[in-house]
Amino acid sequence: MSRIFALTGPPKSGKTTVMVKLVERLKAQRISVGGMTTSELTQAGSRIGFQIADVSSGRTGVLAKVGSGGPKVGKYVVDLEGLEGVGVVAIEHAIEASDVIVIDELGPMELSSEAFVRAVETALRSEKPIVMTLHWRATHPLLERIREECRGSTTTINEANRTGLAAKIEHDILQVLSPR
Repeated sequence: MSRIFALTGPPKSGKTTVMVKLVERLKAQRISVGGMTTSELTQAGSRIGFQIADVSSGRTGVLAKVGSGGPKVGKYVVDLEGLEGVGVVAIEHAIEASDVIVIDELGPMELSSEAFVRAVETALRSEKPIVMTLHWRATHPLLERIREECRGSTTTINEANRTGLAAKIEHDILQVLSPR
């Protein structure tokens, strides 16, 4: 059984929701989970950017916001300090101290940081189970390599499968961890 669990789907398909539920389920099993998740930043009901959170410490930072500067992805400017200070640190800590690594998401914003790319590559070389969400259409050498490695085993989230997906992945991760 593979130790890499790749999830994809169009925007608003539930990738982050599945990831958050999975983290809760694993922690309820007393499994140490580390890494990062992303979520929308809203103001007066409108999306103004994205937040990044360390799943083990709860620390948060800004991933991207509407504005000017660089690197720019669509109308958003990536906050490299937030991405690297929270996201990269969370992944590096998970590699060292957690049983399972989660990375939500590998997309254009996150992949604009070489430090983030290096952290993900290091995580992939570890022996730990990794659950990651892959941007629906983005292209990047790291994404292409992961898609090739996970060919046939990447799960596309949709309305029909998202409700039970966290439980299924939890079961599969427990199978991967059980020989240890």
